[in-house]
Amino acid sequence: MGIFSKLSWKKDANLILALDIGTEVVKALIFRVDKDQKHGVVIGVGRVPQKIGNMQSGAVSDISGVIRSSREAIALAKEKAQVKRVEKSIIGIAGELVKGTTTTVHYERVNPEMHIGISELKMIIQKVQEKAYQRIKQQLTWETGQDDIDVKLINAAIVDVRIDGYHILNPVNFQGRDVSMSVFNAYAPMIHLGALQTIADELDLDLLSIAAEPYAVARSIEVEDMIDFSAIFIDIGGGTTDIAVVRNGGLEGTKMFALGGRAFTKRLAQEFSVSFDIAEQMKIDYSNGQLKNEDGTRIALLYEDDCRVWLGGVELSLLEFAETDLLPSRIFLCGGGSALPGIKQALLSTEWAQKLPFAKQPQVGFLQPRDIVRIVDATGELNNPQDITPIGLANLALLDHIEEEKMLSSILRRSVESLGKK
Repeated sequence: MGIFSKLSWKKDANLILALDIGTEVVKALIFRVDKDQKHGVVIGVGRVPQKIGNMQSGAVSDISGVIRSSREAIALAKEKAQVKRVEKSIIGIAGELVKGTTTTVHYERVNPEMHIGISELKMIIQKVQEKAYQRIKQQLTWETGQDDIDVKLINAAIVDVRIDGYHILNPVNFQGRDVSMSVFNAYAPMIHLGALQTIADELDLDLLSIAAEPYAVARSIEVEDMIDFSAIFIDIGGGTTDIAVVRNGGLEGTKMFALGGRAFTKRLAQEFSVSFDIAEQMKIDYSNGQLKNEDGTRIALLYEDDCRVWLGGVELSLLEFAETDLLPSRIFLCGGGSALPGIKQALLSTEWAQKLPFAKQPQVGFLQPRDIVRIVDATGELNNPQDITPIGLANLALLDHIEEEKMLSSILRRSVESLGKK
């Protein structure tokens, strides 16, 4: 940039950085919180490819390498936004051991005629959080065979509150005997969080939060009647596939498994005896319909088996959500891996749909940046489903900013801080 452009660089306390440290690409978005405090305007975008060894199954495996890639991506975003420094930031986290689940606690009040006060509400939320913590610890112990995995609570959101069966938004000052509260919690292993904290420190970032990426994606969609909204979100990244299930406007849980776009690239590299970089470009060209007919046909046949294996991972992930109710029939795809033609075709197959208790034949669509109404792109660079995760992170940071003073959010925030120290 020229000297006159540099003279216009400025410091802005309303700027926030959303950093998506993906297996294949680091994406950095700089956005400004609008004056009305209800919208974020993206003014800078930076994308930098990761080196092969930087990430493994969605988790950081080379901290120094990730720092280098992240620093480049942030520098690009700052240059495009014409800013020198961003005061606040949010970073996404993924990986198989990042767990998200909704826990419900039913509480019978001794004196139903008394109005519910703040102290009683805090006690109920604490019971929910303690139950959720033990549940996550047991699940990780069963999956890994280790009973000493150190985890930390990173995200929490109240999904549903009912008093004597009636749905309410805020239980304070209500009367009643039976109180039930459902809270979504996302936990991550301390080893992963520690790596991200080190990266943030080296990049001189002031962290607002570290957020589970499927949680951020699921929170990004808003419709007029959220209480009736149900859907499955599938984010296919380079190293993992992240799944979030929303029922009746509430996030029921998230699942992740270590199979993403990189596995499809490796298959091409082996079959065509080419380098990983060439295979990656072949995959992109195939997804865009730019290969010769014979090459496209050959890849389509190769990917039929790979897509079936991937679909098996999706099926296993959804089985737990099918234990209590029918699965939502709306499926939204995002992430770079979602561009593979075989992915959508596999999800639309009648045979697969019949294996799971869907309410009806699934409808499959793609999340687009325009679907996230609170984040406005002023750069023109955010235009396909692979940009959804960083936009979702930006939206989550904005929501936290908006909800900061709300009582229930404040209590949950303190719960995250206290239980996260366990």
